[in-house]
Amino acid sequence: MKTILVIDDEENIRRLYRDELTESGYSVRTAGNAEEALALVKEERPDLVTLDIRLGNGPDGIDILRNIKEIDNTIPVIINTAYSEYKQNFGVWASEDYVVKSSDMNELKDRIAALLEGRQGS
Repeated sequence: MKTILVIDDEENIRRLYRDELTESGYSVRTAGNAEEALALVKEERPDLVTLDIRLGNGPDGIDILRNIKEIDNTIPVIINTAYSEYKQNFGVWASEDYVVKSSDMNELKDRIAALLEGRQGS
């Protein structure tokens, strides 16, 4: 079973994503801040990460993305944010995908499936 790490400072989003992605057959871990997220990446090496850009206090998603890639640059990261303007930010180019948050999770699920299928042999 593939493991997805959801990094978002909003508890309701983490809960929703955990429920939806678990229902889709994934093992899901969640983190609400950079410290928690990076500890999980180091310890568990998830198969994929979804990452919000704006995370309350502390480092933003772009800094966390950079740190994840330093720990293990083979982990695909999907930037998943409500702010489409960040798509032009050079810092997000290290991510494998960029999805604007929506109440319809089908786009995110499709992107996750596509990225994880590409890693079957990993």
